[in-house]
Amino acid sequence: MGMMRSTVEQIKTALASAYPLTFLVSAEEERLERLLHRFARSARPEPLPVTTWNCVDGFLDGGPSGNEDPLDALSWVAREGPQGFYVFKDLDSLLGDRKVLRRLRDTAMTVRNTGRFLFLLTASGNLPESLRPLSYVVISLFPEESEVRGTVMEMAGDRKPADGTVDHLVTALKGMSLTEVEHLLRRLLARHVALDDEFLRDVVAEKEQITRKEGILEFVPADQDLSAIGGLDQLKAWVQERSSLFTADARRSGLPIPKGVLLMGMSGCGKSLAVKVIAQEWKLPLFRLDMNLVFAGVHGSAEWVFHRALQAVEAVAPAVLWIDEIEMGVAGYHEGESGSMTRIFSTFLTWMQEHRAEVFVAATANRIHLLPAEIIRKGRFDQVFFVDLPNEEERKEILSIHLKRQGMDPAKLDLILLASATRGWNGAEIEQAVISARISAHAQGTEITQNALLASFGKIIPLSKTMEEQLKAIRSWARTRALPATSVIRPEM
Repeated sequence: MGMMRSTVEQIKTALASAYPLTFLVSAEEERLERLLHRFARSARPEPLPVTTWNCVDGFLDGGPSGNEDPLDALSWVAREGPQGFYVFKDLDSLLGDRKVLRRLRDTAMTVRNTGRFLFLLTASGNLPESLRPLSYVVISLFPEESEVRGTVMEMAGDRKPADGTVDHLVTALKGMSLTEVEHLLRRLLARHVALDDEFLRDVVAEKEQITRKEGILEFVPADQDLSAIGGLDQLKAWVQERSSLFTADARRSGLPIPKGVLLMGMSGCGKSLAVKVIAQEWKLPLFRLDMNLVFAGVHGSAEWVFHRALQAVEAVAPAVLWIDEIEMGVAGYHEGESGSMTRIFSTFLTWMQEHRAEVFVAATANRIHLLPAEIIRKGRFDQVFFVDLPNEEERKEILSIHLKRQGMDPAKLDLILLASATRGWNGAEIEQAVISARISAHAQGTEITQNALLASFGKIIPLSKTMEEQLKAIRSWARTRALPATSVIRPEM
């Protein structure tokens, strides 16, 4: 899957290729109908009529009445229908009936090269095998920028915003259907007098709710900056170095846009936090794709859900796409478990290599031995970092961060002693131990003391003890395959 083409370009290709049957994949019937009417009006040597059918009313315009039955409707198009566009709604859900499928295929064969074109509106991309040689698939999950801009200007009316404001507003509204854009603008225009910064903030807040409704991508608030991470100096430097590459100035200068980063290593060592920090530092929205959800089957076939997620994040670019536990999506290819996983792996590799949208992929992995070599070679990700257990200096830094969050002054404590007591711990374990000490102190009505902290530390058995063999294997695997996220890694165990 290369650069995402506009809906207009896709329909133009379908018509130029003379495919008799075009599947229009979109949840917005009205928008696609308007586009088809525009194409029909501009047809040469003369405009073509557009005839629409649905399962309740039959033909709505231009066709005979009383053709609610799909078999009769398709037969009429094949036998008597004049040249033009024939738009069928609801037919996709009837293709499980082999008679309807057969009649559609025969009709498509009959109208081929006769100036009659069949269009099927569908919300999913599942195409029956027998129709594939006759069909072109147009995927139009989201409206183009020009459509969003036109809607904004139309609804703004007399409240003419400055050009810069319009640009920001259009960017904020990308990735939503035109219906959602209209509803959102109508609500906010009733509450706001001017299209100002406050208006834009409300748009972003409303968009978060709409993204949640989509169910595939989860909008994640990126509210942590670099100071929230203890250690990982090499990773921090890498992020800071690229912080200006998603700006308008960088685009005008032709600077290359980073493609992605892969963070792998032990669980609880700050990989997820680092992803949030990247989005915050680069001032980009963050969307999370859970590979477990992709394979759950709740939103359709795994391949379709994954493809839709990539299309969705391109529509809201520039953005950071966080693929959590990426090994869940590529391990099948590595182990040969199923065709579905293999196709997803292939789709992802191609997209990583070829996509032109300003989408930065931040992938995290715990079970790194499941990652095939193809995923970590140069060209897929800009950098592959290995996040190990924090060393002593990093543990002191992590302790300081969490002690401050719990209202304590790190300067009054022996951080060297506390860091020594947490040898072999990950950041999440240190955080939980500090929280636990505060809860115990509150229950006893006392202040948190150093001894209370040490007592809390003594109740935690770190993962590095229970998973010692796995940790050794992970370090051995990563030694020649990734850049350490910390400059000097001195294993202390």
